[in-house]
This record gives sequence, structure tokens and C-alpha cells, in this order.
Amino acid sequence: MTETNRIEYKRELSEGLEKEVIAFLNYREGGILYIGIDIKGNTYGLADSDGDQLKIKDKLKNNIRPSAMGLFDIVSEVRDGMDILKVIVASGPEKPYHLKKYGMSEKGCFIRLGSAAEPMSQKMIDELFASRTRNSIGIIKAHRQDLGFEQLQIYYQERQKPLNKQFRKNLELTTTNGDLNYAAYLLADENNISVKVAKYKGKTRVDLVESNEYGYCSLVKASKSVLDKMNLENRTITQITAKERKEHRLWNAIALREAVINAFVHNDYTREIAPKFEIFRDRLEITSAGSLPEGLSKSEFFEGYSIPRNKELMRVYKDLDLVEQLGSGIPRIMEYYDKSCFNFSDNFLRMVLPSAVAVYSDSPQVTPQVTPQVTPQVQELINLINGEVSRTELQASLRLLDRKNFRINYLIPALDEGFIELTIPDKPRSSKQKYRLTQEGKKARQE
Repeated sequence: MTETNRIEYKRELSEGLEKEVIAFLNYREGGILYIGIDIKGNTYGLADSDGDQLKIKDKLKNNIRPSAMGLFDIVSEVRDGMDILKVIVASGPEKPYHLKKYGMSEKGCFIRLGSAAEPMSQKMIDELFASRTRNSIGIIKAHRQDLGFEQLQIYYQERQKPLNKQFRKNLELTTTNGDLNYAAYLLADENNISVKVAKYKGKTRVDLVESNEYGYCSLVKASKSVLDKMNLENRTITQITAKERKEHRLWNAIALREAVINAFVHNDYTREIAPKFEIFRDRLEITSAGSLPEGLSKSEFFEGYSIPRNKELMRVYKDLDLVEQLGSGIPRIMEYYDKSCFNFSDNFLRMVLPSAVAVYSDSPQVTPQVTPQVTPQVQELINLINGEVSRTELQASLRLLDRKNFRINYLIPALDEGFIELTIPDKPRSSKQKYRLTQEGKKARQE
């Protein structure tokens, strides 16, 4: 395989790496840089791929402006029995990218032309800068500056990536003036972002049977809650034939996960609209605000070219292993669903995943559902209760700061379904009130 407009080879890690990456950042399709392969495509390998990976990240982090963090991914691969590195670079939303040392000049800006990185003309630099997108979550100042990030810190700690005192700056959660930006607001412990998951009995929105609301917390926590809910809804269907027993789910689990994460990461939050998830009798609809990013065609979208709308979110989700690598989401979905499942409009992108069988059955022989509803929040709550615990202790264990969110989405549903009970039922508002599991709750936790 030879070099192309989207593929560059380097035999070893050397000077000039930033130049090649900048050229891909400024190119409308991005590109891939292989290190450990010569210009003819012969594999030479790397003696210390782990060390080189750290050096690459350091070079790209410190020598490129605007920040390229969240716009590249470094993947270790083995080719012909030798270690190589694959640097996947997305097309950046804040062109022109340039070498920090030379600024936005012909010595600092590059563009991919054919199979080479060429200097940009000053005219092209000026035109790109004039059209640069200013309305992004990294530039918008958060309307609240008293934000906490305990949830985010815990998620990083769980991945053995503890955040230091400079994490706001390192994760680009501040504006150039040092104020917390809208990305910070989305990732904070408390915000006003509400994510809806609705369930309808039929094929239209007329007969609503269930409505769940996730949010008012870190977007990462909301994403995990929706993933848990979708996994709960994605029931397994068993078909027994004379020869074998076949099992499959309503929706392909891999494609479903990618679709949910894509909706969160690529949603246009500048419109103050969150992604929406709706389950119908015959399908699942996932709607996110904002259509295709500027400069990305439908064919490029389906081929996996990546222009992250929210690079700050992309970086955090990659750090927490919610995103595998740049540009992998749509190709993964299309391994199981075709292009007709994607609907584009001027303001929204909707993914429609047909269900393998009807989510609801019209058969009169089906016994009505009487099992108590175990939502992800309720399940999380009952898993934490051992003995008798207070509301304050439960909120602390769940890392929830918003009392209203805890009461509406966790405590009241668990009480209503009979999973937990009051220790002082005659005085529900008692300061000494605590909660404990019922037999039904203990059964639900075991299951």
C-alpha cells in the first residue's frame, strides 16, 4: 500500500511529525500517519513503541495550535511481527492549525496536497481563519462558574488516570480568559441538561407508556445511565428449532452502544438541546441536535471520516474508554445497519434502528406485565443498601448532589415499586428516617 492523500508513512519517529499532523488537521478528510513503515510500505517496526507513543502525544499537545487534543488517536499495531504506531487524525473544526513556534504563517501552516504536506499560502490562511467556527462549547463561557467536578474526578480515578489540580486547563475546560467554558458546564456535577428516554406502546408518539429523565449531572454519568437503560430494554429473544436454540437481541448491542455514545459526543449543545432516545413498538429512534459538521459530506460520514463537533467531550470520552478510536463509531454501526437508518435534516441527525421483533406484542395470550420496574437508577440504589441507611448516606454513595434528582429518579420509584421501605413509616419526614430493602428488593438485587 502506497502513500495517498490520507495516508503517510514514516520509518521512525523524527522531526517533522507535527507538520504532517497539521496538514491532516487542515485537510477536510483528516488522515492516518503510520510510524515504523518506510515510504515504500515496508515494515521496519519500532524498538520502543510505548515510549514513542508518549513522545508523540507530548509533541502534538505542546507544539500545535489551536489545541489538537481530542482530534487525534494513537493506536499500537503489530505488522509483519513488528510493533508500529498508527496516528489517526481528524479534520479539525478550528482551521488553520499551525506550529506554535511560527504561528499562522506560511512557515507554520500546512495542508495535505496529494501525498505530501505543503505550506499554505497566506491567502488560504486568512480565508480559513475568517471562516473559523467561533460558536463552540470550548469558547462559550459557562453561565455558572461555581461548578464542581467530583463525578468526573471519580471516573478518571476508576480508570487509574487521576486528575491533578490543573485538570481544568489540561482538559480545556476554560476559555482563553480563564473562565469555565460550556464544556465544563456539561461535565460538571450539576447542570441543567436533561436527557429524555421515552417508550411508546405503538408506532407513533400517541400512547406514551414510560418516560425517564437522566441528567442534571455530569454528561458522562448521564451517558452511562442511558447506556444502562438501553441495555435493560434490549431484551434477548430466544428461538428454539428442531436443531438448535438461537438467541439474539432486539438491537445489535455493539451498534446500539456506538449510536448512544455518538449521540452524546456529537450533539450540538450550543442550541441547548440534549440528545433524545425514543423506543417504539417496531424501532428505536435516537435524535441529536445538529446535522453534519460543515465540510463533511454524507459519503464521507458513512466512510468514517471524522470532524468532532465537540473535541473537548471527545477527549474526555476517549480518556474514559467510552470511545474506542476516532472515526470508528459509524463504520461499526454500519456493520449491522444500512444507510437508510440515518436521517439528515438541517438541524438534526436521527438514527432509526429497527427492532428484530415487536417490542410489544398484541397477542391476547400474553400475561400482562406485573413485575416491578427496575430502572437503572433503582437498581443502582438497591445495590448500595446494606442494612439501614439514611438519605444523606445514599446520596453520598451515589455521588449525587441534586436532592430533587435523587428523590424523583431514585428514591420515590424504589419506594413505589416496593423495593425499599421506611424504618419509621409513621413519621416519613423524621430526621432519623432511614431506608432498608424489602424482600422484593433483596430478590431484585440478587437477580
